[in-house]
Amino acid sequence: MRTLRIWLSIPMLLSVVVSPLAAQSAPAADFAAIKSFYESGLRSNGILGSSLILIRNGDVVLHDNYGVQSQSPAVTVDDSTTYHWASCTKTLTGIAIMQLRDRGLLSLDDPLIKYIPELAAVHDPYGSISKVTIRHVMSHSGGFRDATWPWRDADWQPFEPTQWSQIVAMMPYTNVAFEPGSRFSYSNLGVVFLGEIIERLSGDPYQLYMEKNILLPLGMTRTYFDRSPYNLLRYRSHSWDLKDGKLTEDEFDFNTGITRSNGGLNAPLPDMIKYLQFLLGDPARQVECDAILNRGSLEEMWKPYLPVVPDDDFVSRPGAHDSVTTSFFVHTDGKLRLIGHAGWQNGFRSHFYIDPATRSAYIVAYNTDAQDKTQNTRSFDFELRDELIDHFF
Repeated sequence: MRTLRIWLSIPMLLSVVVSPLAAQSAPAADFAAIKSFYESGLRSNGILGSSLILIRNGDVVLHDNYGVQSQSPAVTVDDSTTYHWASCTKTLTGIAIMQLRDRGLLSLDDPLIKYIPELAAVHDPYGSISKVTIRHVMSHSGGFRDATWPWRDADWQPFEPTQWSQIVAMMPYTNVAFEPGSRFSYSNLGVVFLGEIIERLSGDPYQLYMEKNILLPLGMTRTYFDRSPYNLLRYRSHSWDLKDGKLTEDEFDFNTGITRSNGGLNAPLPDMIKYLQFLLGDPARQVECDAILNRGSLEEMWKPYLPVVPDDDFVSRPGAHDSVTTSFFVHTDGKLRLIGHAGWQNGFRSHFYIDPATRSAYIVAYNTDAQDKTQNTRSFDFELRDELIDHFF
């Protein structure tokens, strides 16, 4: 059971913050134009609530909160609003695996079955299941299916499998779809295996390990997994789907179950800023950051492993391309190299990108998943990315 933590803070009074550094680095009009583009896109796509942060040289230069986190009663989005970050969780899970690697407890080229012998029941037409390594599942090239649990067909069933035993029970019905390491194919199931390795090698439940070794050292004291602690429930955003012109509220305060290592993260934007600043590196705090994960190991995670074929989830501009790394993605656009990840679950969408070369970054979260052709959160997310590439990075 996780320990409940109390967070004390004074919410920021301004929805848009521009630091003195920003005024020196770029005209204030640029940020006003970005804010206008962002909020116009939110309105035209029917998104109820969202937050956007821009970071330059490690400092926040724009912070915009928009709309509502709840309709009944009406609660405005602010710095206390907690979003669900879905697959952005995978980057934290990858960092935990690298911690264990650096402590000598595993190698990324170890076979998964070394730590999860239950995998012997999986059907692998390409040879021994021992060919599937930790590195393969970190880079989504292990050949496992995308969905952790693709058989849910009724609303009364759990949102996700809640127990490891349920995953094990389906292993005889699970297959390896291609030669491990030969190509990219996104797999939530593979990251569940990483979460299980973290628990088995550390002796701690996944949530407790993450708190002790990543969240608390970074000062992310209002970040948690799955259902909200009682004292933080009022800050959690509701979420909605907009489809065929109809707005439907999704399950509130849901449990991601055994899939928490691939998508269970919940956090307010101030905590996620601390995470981005860690990724960007802070020369004044390098010793403290290295105690969490050595900078060399972190940068190792950003080396391209396989190309990503463009599809609905990876839309590249002409001349740009995407690659998968170990737990992150790289978007290369000319000389610009952005490291990031996206999240999508239960009405929430999110995205972050960092530019280590300039210590710049952005992060955005939406609590509405619009899915119509004229109102589409994912399409707008790519439009926002391209706007920021052109006018911020």
